[in-house]
Amino acid sequence: MSRGACLITMTALTFAFVAGCTGNLKSSPQGRQCSQGLDAAYEELRVAQAEGLDGTVELTKAGGLLTAAKVQYEFEHYPNCIDKVRRARLYIKSARGG
Repeated sequence: MSRGACLITMTALTFAFVAGCTGNLKSSPQGRQCSQGLDAAYEELRVAQAEGLDGTVELTKAGGLLTAAKVQYEFEHYPNCIDKVRRARLYIKSARGG
């Protein structure tokens, strides 16, 4: 086997291995924590908006953080997702007077 063919084969096997591993991460403890946090924060945001707080700076910041957290979740960067969800929930709490 030529060096180029060997390199291509090794690259393909590496990608196959990585692709096979990523499917299990969303069920990891951090993946579940991120997902559950996103669900709770989006519900808190919906309630705050229903209370008429939709235009507040805090809720705008929270919405941006939740959007970024969702991207982090999709890319399986769970510690970043968890941090953004935590910060978003603090903004929502602040907007609601808490």
